[in-house]
Amino acid sequence: MPTRSSLSAWVQSSRRMRVGAIALSITLGLPAISPTLAATKPIPTNITKHARSTSKQVTTPTQTAAPVPKQSVIAQGSDEDINVRVYETASPAVVAIDVGNGSGSGSIITSDGLVLTNSHVVERATGPVTVKLTDGRELLADVVGFDPTGRDLAAVQIRNVSNLPTIRRGLNPVRVGQRAFAIGSPFGFSNTFTIGIVSRIDPDDGTIQTDAAINPGNSGGPLLNSNAELVGVNTAIYTTGENAGNIGIGFAIPIDHVETFLTALTAGDVPVAAVRTGLPALTPLDTRLDAPPILGSLTEGDNILPSDRSFFDAYRFSGRAGQFVSLAMTSQDFDSYLILLDEDGNSVTFDDDSGGGYDALIQTTLPSSGDYLLLANTYESGQSGSYRLQLSSGTGNVATTPPSSSGSLNIQRSGSLQDSDNVLPSDGSLFDAYEFSGRAGQTVEIRLTSAEFDTYLILVDGSGAAIEQNDDASNTTTNSFLRVTLPQTGRYSVYVNSYDASGRGNYNLVIRETN
Repeated sequence: MPTRSSLSAWVQSSRRMRVGAIALSITLGLPAISPTLAATKPIPTNITKHARSTSKQVTTPTQTAAPVPKQSVIAQGSDEDINVRVYETASPAVVAIDVGNGSGSGSIITSDGLVLTNSHVVERATGPVTVKLTDGRELLADVVGFDPTGRDLAAVQIRNVSNLPTIRRGLNPVRVGQRAFAIGSPFGFSNTFTIGIVSRIDPDDGTIQTDAAINPGNSGGPLLNSNAELVGVNTAIYTTGENAGNIGIGFAIPIDHVETFLTALTAGDVPVAAVRTGLPALTPLDTRLDAPPILGSLTEGDNILPSDRSFFDAYRFSGRAGQFVSLAMTSQDFDSYLILLDEDGNSVTFDDDSGGGYDALIQTTLPSSGDYLLLANTYESGQSGSYRLQLSSGTGNVATTPPSSSGSLNIQRSGSLQDSDNVLPSDGSLFDAYEFSGRAGQTVEIRLTSAEFDTYLILVDGSGAAIEQNDDASNTTTNSFLRVTLPQTGRYSVYVNSYDASGRGNYNLVIRETN
């Protein structure tokens, strides 16, 4: 089995960067929407249906980075000339990265295809990622490392390429007031160029604050100076609860931290994707899927991750290839963190806050049959207290409809309610469940139509609580419609349901983002 320290390095690399005491409400490069039919989502059990047109009542390998060449300064001219030159110089080396379950941007920093990006863009990759170049080529790339200090930096290596354009790296310190330029793929629009200034530099960690417009999808893209040199890696934006887009406050990891990461990458001193992470001295507690909830506690004397000295308990359970599982950890005492490993110690996935608030939730399809190890962990050292752990299983099919090319939510599915489907306990009606990822403040429209039964829609959050529901979109139809602004970032399920237990037949479901 692999060493315990390899686990801690991997876990440390997976932690999301938090910017000082500033309340970051959104990190960029939000996971791309990937709908999944999940029959194992928590089912509201206390639903009372009323007359038509009313709602149900629910309570509920290492790459060497090339040395930085001496660069000539772009000739000064009008502001417009500088803008054009910066874009034309740097944009050929800015790429879009598609992970399948997420997307973002990156900068090519070596001619043989080493790409710098954010760790949160690629941390959920389970294999090669797709890098799209400005010339339209889409190439496979491998995640080759994460920043060992836990900063939001990662590198991917494009396969079998040479003579690619590269981003020049800046040598001079960044100063407040100098111009700043950002290039990336916000909302899927590749090589978008925005301009601003450096608004602030954090005195503690050097984080660059800028008012250059940065939006979801810019994650991992370059922040540039007037010489088209990379001076930072865009990583996050600050928003209010009413606005999930850019409001003039963005953040970038400064070039000195980038250089430290690239030095570690060259030395091979970085954790890589799918690192083997066994703990030979560990004796996990045996449990099983669908067992009663585990009530545990983390305190002195428990297992400790050397990287951050955080406590964890380990649980072992058996699963089969293709099986859908939902693993939930909640606590009133600390910020929950979950890590899922396969029987060989390979990382499968992990989660911090997808359960809402500080609760952790992993919902995934198991890649193989055998034993799995689940680590119930705290987000950082010094945290202790009681927790509740629930391991649930189920069956389901994967919805094959991809997200739209713009990166916005756009799911269209056809299906049917039949006797083999899930049953809602409150009234015996049948339902199918479709899962999607959403972000806080995002407005979605959900429409369910059928000519064969009276439809009913229920939207449920990651904890199983019903957010909204609808019987009839109007008094003249039995089709259902919901328009909801999502209360938090995480996973949601749409229950395609019939009004009563007699409902069976074909249906069409549309879930889309709206302005």
